[in-house]
Amino acid sequence: MTPFGRFLLATLSGLVLAGLVHLTVVLAIPYLSGRDALTRSRSTLSNDTSVLVHPARVGGPVEAAGDWLPPQDPAAAIGVCAYDLDDGPVRVTAETGPLLESLSLHGRGGAYYAVTDQAAVRGTLELVIMTRRQFDEALAEAGEDERNRDVRVVAPGREGYVVVRVLAALPSQQAMANKAAASVSCTIDGPDE
Repeated sequence: MTPFGRFLLATLSGLVLAGLVHLTVVLAIPYLSGRDALTRSRSTLSNDTSVLVHPARVGGPVEAAGDWLPPQDPAAAIGVCAYDLDDGPVRVTAETGPLLESLSLHGRGGAYYAVTDQAAVRGTLELVIMTRRQFDEALAEAGEDERNRDVRVVAPGREGYVVVRVLAALPSQQAMANKAAASVSCTIDGPDE
């Protein structure tokens, strides 16, 4: 092999190795980081309702939410509740009102489901988050009347969190938005329910 061939082979080998190391590090960052949203939201696992991480401050400055979400709209109240599907399916219930409200479900890979208060039935927005196995079991056990009762969402992983956003367009709506963002129920869906 010529000296130029050896140089070219060494350079290409180094570039391929550097590319593989770079790709591995980039893909491992979410799993190794202790400051990601999933890890930070785990502190809310023991709560039965969402935790307010960013209160609405209409006319206030744009601020980071709880120092772990990027800067948020000052008119939006944001609540978070984590879930772990090892304990069973999780029922998320939000009582809607006159303010715009949205729920988004997030897993390790990012958001996988979102819904607004426009989907509420009689003022209540209700979702059941489950694993594929729990979903299949629920379908097998359910009768024809029960199959269409719940909005069931199959999560991509066993852990995740729900983000509640409530918009306060006016300063007089701030307290109502903050209360709504902190009052979404996130509970284990027992067999009796």
